[in-house]
Amino acid sequence: MQALLNAIATMAMPEAAQRIFHGRGGLYPGCEHWVLDAFPPVLVLTSFRPTSDDELAGVGQALAQRWQQLATEQPLNWVYQCRHEGQVQTQLMAGSVPEQHVVTEHGARFRVHVLKGQNHGLFLDMAEGRRWVREHVAARPRLKVLNLFAYTCAFSVVALQAGARHVLNVDMSQGAMAVGQQNHPLNGLTAGASFMAHDVFKTWGKINRGGPYDLIIVDPPSYQKGSFIASKDYARLMPRLPDLLAPGGHALLCLNAPELGLDFLQAQMQSLAPDLTFLQRLPNPPAFADVSAERSLKVLVYQGPE
Repeated sequence: MQALLNAIATMAMPEAAQRIFHGRGGLYPGCEHWVLDAFPPVLVLTSFRPTSDDELAGVGQALAQRWQQLATEQPLNWVYQCRHEGQVQTQLMAGSVPEQHVVTEHGARFRVHVLKGQNHGLFLDMAEGRRWVREHVAARPRLKVLNLFAYTCAFSVVALQAGARHVLNVDMSQGAMAVGQQNHPLNGLTAGASFMAHDVFKTWGKINRGGPYDLIIVDPPSYQKGSFIASKDYARLMPRLPDLLAPGGHALLCLNAPELGLDFLQAQMQSLAPDLTFLQRLPNPPAFADVSAERSLKVLVYQGPE
């Protein structure tokens, strides 16, 4: 646990949503189960195995000591979540959580919820993907964007901020889509986005009618029964990309499944959508460094023929 305590002792005052300690990357032996995130003004400690009261007390003491150094006038707010064998337990350890909890990332604002569920409303590891979308759209104003498995529509927010003409957001979770709809006016975006709370695989007709699209973003869950299982469902989606893309359009494919390497996506794309050209793999945020590039988040950029 010492690596986690060291990270706490040296962390800066978090102003934006970010990861502070990433034990899951395997770079800190003995700390593989620990993750510490900042969703200002709240810190969220996650363990992927049960922990003892003494361990939690030690982390709490370290956080309190560092907080005294960083923000003597502000209370320490922190939450602990344990995820183990499919169970999730969350508890507020100190301070409070805002009823309307909003965090920022590169000027964009997002609603989050750190006291319920294991997904808090914003996936921090996708920060570089959102940066790429922002820069890509800004360099090509008025793009039409398709955002599949949109979750809370963070990609849509940054695309519209960068000048996209329209973004179609599709996700089967009505709850996530409702938060996504709130995220747009939260950023002063009152037009340009549409929302479909439908199963992607049962909505191709409506999706096709809205195309073609200059940019398609595919950011599915890696394993979620009834929604998407990457090992079999990516193959159902890839053959549709060429027909959905405008000439010269781009596709951003995301995969966060440690058991599936880079070659899984590339081989399937070569087989099922050979007309699309692989351009690059985006780097992951430095805070998410991993001992294995194959295990870590994979975000790939493809381009269709002109």
